[in-house]
Amino acid sequence: MSQPRTALVTGAARGIGAAAVRRLADTGWNVVALDRAEDDPSVPYPLGTRKQLAELAAPYQGAVHDVVADVRDLARLTEAVALAEERFGGLDAAVAAAALMAGGAPLWESDDTEWDALFSVGVQGVANLARAAIPALLRRPEPRHGRFVALASAAAHNGLWHLAGYNAAKHAVVGLVKGLATDLRGTGICATAVSPGSTRTDMLTATAALYDLTDVEEFAKHQLVGRLLEPDEIAATIAFLCSPDSSAITGSVIHADGGFTT
Repeated sequence: MSQPRTALVTGAARGIGAAAVRRLADTGWNVVALDRAEDDPSVPYPLGTRKQLAELAAPYQGAVHDVVADVRDLARLTEAVALAEERFGGLDAAVAAAALMAGGAPLWESDDTEWDALFSVGVQGVANLARAAIPALLRRPEPRHGRFVALASAAAHNGLWHLAGYNAAKHAVVGLVKGLATDLRGTGICATAVSPGSTRTDMLTATAALYDLTDVEEFAKHQLVGRLLEPDEIAATIAFLCSPDSSAITGSVIHADGGFTT
């Protein structure tokens, strides 16, 4: 019987990140679940908590190890990767799910606080995870099946009203993944992005607030499926991309968006 594979997932306390942790752990993976687990003063809505992160890990009896760290801190991410290698024997996949939502006004009326929040977590955080995790993925013996998966968004492919900074950040994630996949040519490690549509998460609730919407269901009309997506639907795509079965996919974006992008 093969050894369980190990993943590190950022933004793990709730939403798509938490769903990815559950999906991987439920299918036999060991997971290091990492989250800032406190609010960020640069955004006006609450973020995931330490309690949520601990509750996520608790049912898995050691197969999920929760770590409090900020993806903007490369040293802490490097420590989390080292923990995965020490505790579970190596690292096979890294999932960059941490991001913030900011916007609500035209770009020329926004300030550096909004821009820095979007790029420091949503882009620099992805790059930091790549810098910390890929050396560990490369330490696995050949033939390797390492995977780096980053969460982009339908906003990487469609202009969204009063969200130009978010559009730009998610475009940057796609570009980062494409360049990373090229750098990984021939290593056995694949780099991909997943672009979700409107998914029933706390971040979607924060987006609704930017538009003064009282009901997130308003976003469903943009998707061919005629409904909001659930976090586990996106997690299923992430889990596939983390698996050896996804070996033909690298440098690509998977549109798990319910038909938002057509």
